[in-house]
Amino acid sequence: MKRKRNLCIGATFLVLLVTLGVGQSVLEKTAAAQSKSAVQAPRFEVDPLWPKPLPNHWLLGMTIGVAVDAQDHVWIIHRSSATLNNNEKGAELTPPIAECCKGAPPILEFDQAGNLLRHFGGPGTGYEWPDSNHGIFVDHKGFVWIGGNGASDGLVLKMTQDGKVVKQIGRKGVKADSHSKEHFFKVAKVTVDPKANEAYISDGYGNKRVAVLDADTGAFKRYWGAYGNKPDDADLGRYSPDAPPAQQFRNPVHCADLSNDGLLYVCDRVNNRIQVFRPDGTFVKEGFVQKTTLAAGTVWDLAFSRDPQQKYIYVADGQDQKVFILLRDTLEVLTSFGDGGRQPGQFFGVHSIVTDSKGNIYTTETYEGKRLQKFVYKGLAPVTKQSQGVLWPRSTSR
Repeated sequence: MKRKRNLCIGATFLVLLVTLGVGQSVLEKTAAAQSKSAVQAPRFEVDPLWPKPLPNHWLLGMTIGVAVDAQDHVWIIHRSSATLNNNEKGAELTPPIAECCKGAPPILEFDQAGNLLRHFGGPGTGYEWPDSNHGIFVDHKGFVWIGGNGASDGLVLKMTQDGKVVKQIGRKGVKADSHSKEHFFKVAKVTVDPKANEAYISDGYGNKRVAVLDADTGAFKRYWGAYGNKPDDADLGRYSPDAPPAQQFRNPVHCADLSNDGLLYVCDRVNNRIQVFRPDGTFVKEGFVQKTTLAAGTVWDLAFSRDPQQKYIYVADGQDQKVFILLRDTLEVLTSFGDGGRQPGQFFGVHSIVTDSKGNIYTTETYEGKRLQKFVYKGLAPVTKQSQGVLWPRSTSR
C-alpha cells in the first residue's frame, strides 16, 4: 500500500515537472515571438574613452560640425579660442597666465581609434575665413566643405584634406537675400550629392532656403523654401505649436541631407520639423519631432542608419538634449537616448550628428558642451522605452 502511494506521488510529481517544463517552454517561445514581433530600433552604447586626449594643451570650443569620410575618419569643426574664456585659454594670452590651455585648430581629423591625424584651418591669404564657422562635410572626391553663420558671413569654402582652399563661393560682408545667385547669408551646412556632383547649401541662419550648386564650378542651379515654395525672408514671429504649420522655413534652416534613394531631408529647426524633397525641390512629406518644444527647436541635425535601406533617421536635438530615432519612411519617432549633463552619454547642446560605415554614431556639442562623442552600434533591439536615458556601456554598468 505504501509502495503504491509512493508510486502515485512520484507519477504525479513527474507529470507536474513535465507540465511545468512545457509551460516554461511555451512562455519562453511566447516571449521570444513577442520580442521578435515588437517594434525594433538600433541600440547604442557610449564609448567613454573616445577620442583620445588632444595634444599641446588643446581644448575644443563650441563644436558645430561633424563628418565621416570614405576611410571612416571622423572630421569636426569647432570655434576654438573665440569661444573659450580666459581661464580656459590661459596659455595663449599675452602674457600667458598659465601653462594650460589653448584653443585647438578649427578642423580636426580622427581615425577609428580616436587618434588625432590632421589639424588645420583659420584665416589665411587668398580666401576669407568665416567669422563663425559652421558645419563640415567631406565629399566623394575627398574635398572638405564648411560654411559660416557669422554676422557678415555670406560664403562657403571648399578645401583639400591638407587645408588648401580650392574654392570660395560667395563673400563676406554681403547680406544677400534668399533669391541671390551669387552669395549666401549665414550658411549652416553643406552636403554634396556624389551622383549629380551637386552641393546642397542649408542657407540657413540669415536666409530661409536650400540652395543647390555645381560642386566643381560653384554655379547656382536652383533653390527653394518650405514646401518647395518661393522663399520669403519675412519675419514669421515666434514659433507656436498650436499654430498651423508655417509655409516658410524659420531660421535656421540647419541641414539638408540626401538619402541613398535620392530624397533630401531638411532640418527646419525651430519649426521642429523635417521636410522631405526630391532633388528638384518637389515637396514629398514632413514630420515633427517634439512639436511642443520652444526656444531653439528640436531638429538640429540628422543622420541615416547604415543599412542598405537606411531604415532609420537619427535626429540631434540640442534643446531637449537627446538623440531621437525615427523610422525614415513614416518619420515616426520610435525612441530616444541621452539626457542633459556633462558625463559621457549625456549632452549639453548636442548640435551635429553623423554615422560611419559600421553604424556607429558621432555627435558634437555647442554652447558649453564643447566636445565630440562616439556611440557604438550594438544591433537592433525591441523598443521598450520612449526615452532610454544615458547609454552607459552595459559591461561596466553592473
